[in-house]
Amino acid sequence: MILSPSAKNICYTCGVRYGTSIVPHICEICADDRQYPGFTGQVWTSYNELAAKSTIRFSRLQSTIYDLRITPAFAIAQKAHLVLSSSGNILWDCLPFIDDQTIAFIRSLGGIRAIAISHPHYYSLMQDWATAFDCPIYLHATDKEWIKDPGGYIELWSGGSKTLWDNISIIHVGGHFPGSTILHLPDHGRAGCLLTGDSIYVAPSRRHMAFMYSYPNHIPLPKKDIEFIYERVHPLHFDAMYGAFEWMNLAEGARVIFEKSISRYLSIY
Repeated sequence: MILSPSAKNICYTCGVRYGTSIVPHICEICADDRQYPGFTGQVWTSYNELAAKSTIRFSRLQSTIYDLRITPAFAIAQKAHLVLSSSGNILWDCLPFIDDQTIAFIRSLGGIRAIAISHPHYYSLMQDWATAFDCPIYLHATDKEWIKDPGGYIELWSGGSKTLWDNISIIHVGGHFPGSTILHLPDHGRAGCLLTGDSIYVAPSRRHMAFMYSYPNHIPLPKKDIEFIYERVHPLHFDAMYGAFEWMNLAEGARVIFEKSISRYLSIY
């Protein structure tokens, strides 16, 4: 389906685009307990309205990792990450905007071989990004019901991990969403790196991590989900961690903080 750039089909609160001719009365992703509708009610915007005021800013976190964010901030205001790798670059998570300048810059770095997204709050304009770079979108099959803009670029996967290339893997951790994932980069940085979206949430102090069903609504996860996250993450090789928001950058020491944070959560139950 060809979507008009003037169609009001992008949720103003979460930034997810609906690939349908008629959008629902309320964004189904925001109506879920993990998110919330806009404080003034449901508002929809169009790509053209965003393009009139938006750009994408790149920051280099490591020699092989950039973060990308929309400026001025829009919707959830998450970062995406561009991972440079010899066998093909990966876009981790996604943004609800893309422009020609961004496409040209990424192509100058080798383009994108695949997009992988941590959970449905960041599905955003994934089809536009995939179309620009003619690449697959890897989503965990457990979250299939939350896909609001289906298309041929989406490749669902299941199980505990999906191996990509150059020792890079998508790891299923669940928790925030049943299909929540992280990206493991064992050969990036000093001693390996995790890109976590907010499947694992680095606190503003950068001394703690949180594991929640809903972050904005402060709904905790049950013990079994936190134990499952630990089971999946503990064996991984990493010392750096980069999350979904501007302060969520740990260039070192991330494993120690992860282990201490898990212990603190489990001690409460």
